[in-house]
Amino acid sequence: MPIKKKLLHTKGFNPFFYEPAEIAAELQQVFADKMAVSEVEAVYYYGAGCSDTMRCEMMAQGLHPVFPHSKIEVSHDLEGSARATCGNDPGIACIIGTGSNSCYYDGTKIIDHVPNLGFLMGDEGSGSHLSKKLLRCYFYREMSQDLAEKFRARFNIEERAFLNKVYSHHAPNTYLASFAIFLSENKTHPLIQEIIKSSIGEFLDRHPCKYPGYQKLPIHFVGSIAFHFKDILKESMEERNLILGKLIQKPIEPLLEYHLNQIEKNRKADIHEQEH
Repeated sequence: MPIKKKLLHTKGFNPFFYEPAEIAAELQQVFADKMAVSEVEAVYYYGAGCSDTMRCEMMAQGLHPVFPHSKIEVSHDLEGSARATCGNDPGIACIIGTGSNSCYYDGTKIIDHVPNLGFLMGDEGSGSHLSKKLLRCYFYREMSQDLAEKFRARFNIEERAFLNKVYSHHAPNTYLASFAIFLSENKTHPLIQEIIKSSIGEFLDRHPCKYPGYQKLPIHFVGSIAFHFKDILKESMEERNLILGKLIQKPIEPLLEYHLNQIEKNRKADIHEQEH
């Protein structure tokens, strides 16, 4: 029987910033009236911040009230990105979106991972990292007059208001990343190109270039920043003699295919076992 697909959107969740009750409340609003949640057999969740047992359990606690009859599996978004891009082959999987991360995948599991230090100390190449560079240029008066005027017209935010918001925001990394739209709107400007290229270069040098044999492995990318600034990413890859693999904005379709294939494999294995 063919499986019916229905695509719904929620905001992103990171258990470092959201409690289980907040996650459940948001998901209830999105799913309750749009699908028969009691009939959902399995939920596979891949998320930022789901990097240890405690955080995965927090996320599962947020999912369980919404899908009470489902088998729930919570994994790190890196594993999802690796499955979506590498498939069953070795490679380096990277995420460059609101945040950034990378791993070395052997075709079955993650075998190496350069630490991700988060938006305060790391997240090179990401929306929050790019935006911090952009905002520093603006507030430190390093922009040309025409670009600064465009920025003021676009956001109309003063120093005190900005600092109050970034230091009190529920998810400061997401708030910072929201300014990255200005980079996309003005990406032909020399300063903007310099910001993007330097940030992406930092990511490549500090993450994928640290894995053994990185120059012989395909390097795959998932995420909005990698996708929207792919020309600069490709140029930066070529300068370092790196092999560009897949570059996709959202991994949901490849991940759906991955899990459907796993379900089919398990079904065939069960039939084979029953016959013998």
